[in-house]
Amino acid sequence: MAKKTVDDALNMSIRHQKRADLVAEEIKRLITEKNLCPGDKLPRENELQTTFGVSKSTIREALKSLEVQGLIKVTTGPTGGGTIVEVPLARTFQLMQNYLFFKDVSIDDIYAVRQLLEPELAAGAVAHLTEADFEALSHSIACCDPAAGHGNLLAERQEDVNFHDILGAANPNPFLRFCCAQINEMIRQLIVFENKTTAAEHKRFGDANVKIHTAITEAARARDVQKVRELMAAHMVEATRYVKRMQGRVQGRLVLDSDVSQRVIPKR
Repeated sequence: MAKKTVDDALNMSIRHQKRADLVAEEIKRLITEKNLCPGDKLPRENELQTTFGVSKSTIREALKSLEVQGLIKVTTGPTGGGTIVEVPLARTFQLMQNYLFFKDVSIDDIYAVRQLLEPELAAGAVAHLTEADFEALSHSIACCDPAAGHGNLLAERQEDVNFHDILGAANPNPFLRFCCAQINEMIRQLIVFENKTTAAEHKRFGDANVKIHTAITEAARARDVQKVRELMAAHMVEATRYVKRMQGRVQGRLVLDSDVSQRVIPKR
């Protein structure tokens, strides 16, 4: 008898969850049909209950599901409910990385795609770069310059990637921007170098990055789109060679929320 009670409770829970999933899909449809944007509020819980003919607990499960997906933020209180938010890039990266965790992704795989996309990302950004962008690019170059004596090799390698994010934020193509930002986050979070990589080798890599980043910035200031494209293509080939020489590898791990929550991708 006890066994049957447990089974009944489990089946009820499964049916409830499935119902909540269906309601979540219908709320997505409602968002699309009403063309809701970040900052817009969903109908209140009691209105959603009436609309979909389900219980309060089902509505709350559906809203929680959408919140986990990053589509809404749920608040409590008299004026609470679901508010549409822009899906964080960190959330999409985590989902992508969860998928890639079960794939055999190599340094060559990552940089092969980078060599295709980064030149176009940089070239497309040239016409849209502002003086503030150029200041940010110059600051990034200074931060990753080994000659400045920062002494933090990991921070310098991270800053190398930030340079590309600054350029990417100026590109008007949202899909290209998204793809490159995902690759850059993979490089930050997943590529590690062997402990035996010497400080001298890191310095050579840093010096090479400073040189090519400076040339790219100067060409961008001159609004020379083709030169920027050519320099970035050469940079990607050179970076691939350095990373492999330094025995960089993709570490197999699941990225946690805490790993990516503090990352701020430049936005325009």
